[in-house]
Amino acid sequence: MEQGKILITEDEESLRFVLQKALEAEGYFVQTAANGATARRLLADHHFDVSLMDIKLPDIDGLELLKEFKENGVETAMILMTAQNTMRNAIGAMKNGAFDYITKPFDLDEALLLVKRAVDSHKLSRDFRELKEEVKKRFEPGVNIIGTSSAMQSVYKIIGQVVDTQATILILGESGTGKELVAKTIHYNSPRWNQPFVAINGAAIPRDLIESELFGHEKGSFTGALDRRLGKFELAEGGTLFLDEVGDIPLDLQTKLLRVLQDHEYSRVGGRDLLKADVRILAATNQDLEKAVKEKRFREDLYFRLKVIPIHLPPLRERRGDIALLIGYFIDKINREMGIQISGVSPDAQKLLEEHSWPGNVRELENTMIRAAVLSSGPILFPNDFSLQNKPAAASLEVDQLSLEEIIRHKLVDYFRRMEGVDVDNLYSLVIERVERPLIELTLKKTKGNQIRAAQILGINRNTLRKKITDLRIELKKES
Repeated sequence: MEQGKILITEDEESLRFVLQKALEAEGYFVQTAANGATARRLLADHHFDVSLMDIKLPDIDGLELLKEFKENGVETAMILMTAQNTMRNAIGAMKNGAFDYITKPFDLDEALLLVKRAVDSHKLSRDFRELKEEVKKRFEPGVNIIGTSSAMQSVYKIIGQVVDTQATILILGESGTGKELVAKTIHYNSPRWNQPFVAINGAAIPRDLIESELFGHEKGSFTGALDRRLGKFELAEGGTLFLDEVGDIPLDLQTKLLRVLQDHEYSRVGGRDLLKADVRILAATNQDLEKAVKEKRFREDLYFRLKVIPIHLPPLRERRGDIALLIGYFIDKINREMGIQISGVSPDAQKLLEEHSWPGNVRELENTMIRAAVLSSGPILFPNDFSLQNKPAAASLEVDQLSLEEIIRHKLVDYFRRMEGVDVDNLYSLVIERVERPLIELTLKKTKGNQIRAAQILGINRNTLRKKITDLRIELKKES
């Protein structure tokens, strides 16, 4: 098996020959160059793991050539061969990217050992870069976080702005919207990507254990503490700590958490030593923390410490255009992980899924797809494969949980269903009229009939408002 590719650039033919034969005997593929111009061409046309290059070349200075290679992004590990009187230059060259240097005359075994080290180092660096790119690809927005809607594009934009910072981030959204996936995406695209990502769920840990889970404990610090235990802060050292459901952390523990965020120091339960906290904090919650602050259930100072940069994840019902993409993604995932061969969903099934309210958001959609795929008798999923067909979208949520756009959407779906087979050629006017009338009536009620103020609130001209009042036959009521 080929051990690696080596380029020897040396104008002395005998040394070039000896090095080539010795390296080939070790299993390396070797090419040679007698001058800088040939080396430049070979390095441009081929990938080499290591280049052994003499500093004194007949047509160009080896140090200049090294500088040129590094500026052009050549990733080959460079070993310089130098005589004693050029040692100072060789040391200086290492600062500019040389892997190492070897002094003439040198022991052949020493040269072979140095080449092996350089090849191993180059391959490790390459593997490290490939791993980094693979990890980033796995957690690239739009790859695992599926969605092209404007709401998700805004999320992607914020992620891109914060990944290279150390800012604390608060991820807000309903259960099942993908808060932990966003946290992982931020971590694996940040400079801390090769350090631990540690998650802890504040709602899933008993109250009397959560402090120990976060900060660790010393042996004998409480009943049952038979050994020292490392907490999540220590386990996440150098990386990212994801505090999921941070709103459920008890008030007394919030004080200690705030101190860590401020001073970057903490101590284990029952311990005296202060430990440094080199972690980036990402927090998430599905609660209204502002309301929790007002109700004295959450510390205001901690809230503002966590909410340096907020990221709001929209519920699935507010980005229905992404449902088709998610369906395709989950089908591929289910087929890959479960050995099932699902080809897709029927048009009626897709319509059913797109109109459902999804109170459990993306997580609910995934579980629904898994259940349907496992129980399906064929490669195409039909409406009767899902357990949602008798649940109209509007009935699944209270009205106050739906956005105005969603309420209108559901009403229109119902309208189209009832009007099937009936020709309508003025639908736009009918819909606009039904939206405009209550809007203007309620605005006039708010202003107690003051049309000037109502026009200002609506953002329209007063004459336009008066015309709409007439056209829509809105009855003006005098407010006392």
